[in-house]
Parts: sequence; structure tokens; C-alpha cells
Amino acid sequence: MSKRILHLNVNGEYFDDVKSGTKGEEYRVFNDYWSKRLEGREYDEIHYKKGYPKKGDMSKTLIFPYNGYAVKTITHKHFGQEPVKVFAIFLTK
Repeated sequence: MSKRILHLNVNGEYFDDVKSGTKGEEYRVFNDYWSKRLEGREYDEIHYKKGYPKKGDMSKTLIFPYNGYAVKTITHKHFGQEPVKVFAIFLTK
């Protein structure tokens, strides 16, 4: 049976923060797109990628076990100045 993988592509700033251990969650806006991919689904792993690396370029991919998510309301520069509801996907080993 193949692994169920959640692929998350991010910009370099966030990738580097996760790699250094200063960021432990990845945020995705709470909308239909992400609801369909997260709610009621189980994954085995998260492949957290810096941009869109070439296939096999593991220097730009971090692999985490899938440990679920929480729904939160946050303020974040990427989403604007107003609080926004997000899926906070756990990135822990």
C-alpha cells in the first residue's frame, strides 16, 4: 500500500524557519479547497517543500509524520492585517 502524502509547497522564508526549528506549524486559509484536503482525511506523511523542487531534490524537502491540525484564528502578514481562520498543520517529528 502506498503512503498517503500531504504535499505543502512554501516560499524559502517559511521553509528555512521550519528547518531551523523556529516554526512548528504551517497555515492554510480555512476554505473549501483546504477543507476538502484535510477534514476527514488521514495522511501518513507531510512533504514540506521549498518552492517546487525537481523530482528527487531532497535538499528542498522536509518529511514529517502527519500529526493532524488545529483550526485557529490568527493574524499573519501573509494573510493581511485582519484576523483570519486557518488550518494550523502540525510539523513535528
